[in-house]
Amino acid sequence: MSAISVPAPAGAPAPGKPQKAGMSKGKKIGLSVFAVWLLGIVFFVAVFGFKSHKAPDVLSGVFTPTNEFKLDTWFSLGPVDFNKGVLYVLLAAVITLWVMIAAVKRLRERPGRLQVAVEMFYNLTFGMTKENLDDRLGRKYFPLIATLFVFILVTNLIGYIPLPVNSVDKFTIFGAHLPSFQIYAADTNVAFPLMLALLVFCLFTWEGLKAHHGPIGFLKSLMPGGVKGAMVPMIFGIEVLSYFLRLISLTVRLWANLLAGHMLIAFMGGELGVLVGDQWVQWLLLPIGIAIFLFEAVLIAALQAFIFSILTAIYLGSAVQSH
Repeated sequence: MSAISVPAPAGAPAPGKPQKAGMSKGKKIGLSVFAVWLLGIVFFVAVFGFKSHKAPDVLSGVFTPTNEFKLDTWFSLGPVDFNKGVLYVLLAAVITLWVMIAAVKRLRERPGRLQVAVEMFYNLTFGMTKENLDDRLGRKYFPLIATLFVFILVTNLIGYIPLPVNSVDKFTIFGAHLPSFQIYAADTNVAFPLMLALLVFCLFTWEGLKAHHGPIGFLKSLMPGGVKGAMVPMIFGIEVLSYFLRLISLTVRLWANLLAGHMLIAFMGGELGVLVGDQWVQWLLLPIGIAIFLFEAVLIAALQAFIFSILTAIYLGSAVQSH
């Protein structure tokens, strides 16, 4: 029986010839974005040249990179000055309560995606609590550690959402002066992480005083075993100093990381170009600003919340132990 040859469809490669792989959709998008970025640089250089064109606000010193972190009082309620820092803290508190209440209400026997995420978060926070605290302290402080994690995470994340909170640089629509959009995080004001750190510091100090039966026993517990002679005063001073440095460590770690991240986003996202007065510099550095923004929002926001929470568990656990 002879084989019947079937003609190849029109446009199909001939038998025996390797088929050329076409460019993927992702590569096409990437090359298109790169082409737009490159053409943008050429355009700004062609139109404005390399000569500096500083804005009047930059020359007069009205515009400075620190304006983002300046807290202007909008109005006062008794002793409380209401500004964007207070607004962000209130937003974070409301969103944290809503997330935790909504998660509990939607728990089911057959979990969906939300419940899987909630259970992963529960296992993470419960694990860090169990590894560092005994059963009694774990049951007592697990809600606090979990809440701190969510609260700081929410605070960090909403800090990357542009909101109309810039009351310094307003824009006008139909005669109305409206605040400009701006990204801001409550963590970039040192008072916010300091208050959280003071809460944690007071709690593990209180637990240490109770566990070691008063101030004398608590101070003795700071001293490592086996130290004798002339080394005792020096080691004791170092241990006391390191104990109080925990307060600074908790505060500065959260504050400095978020502050540095927001400053880098602002500088690479356009502020550096504004300061030097070159439009092509703004366009040139824009991809770096976007990359830093994504890095901060995806990784640093969650990482700093995790670090603060696990250090809280570690400090609480070490306070009831003797060296």
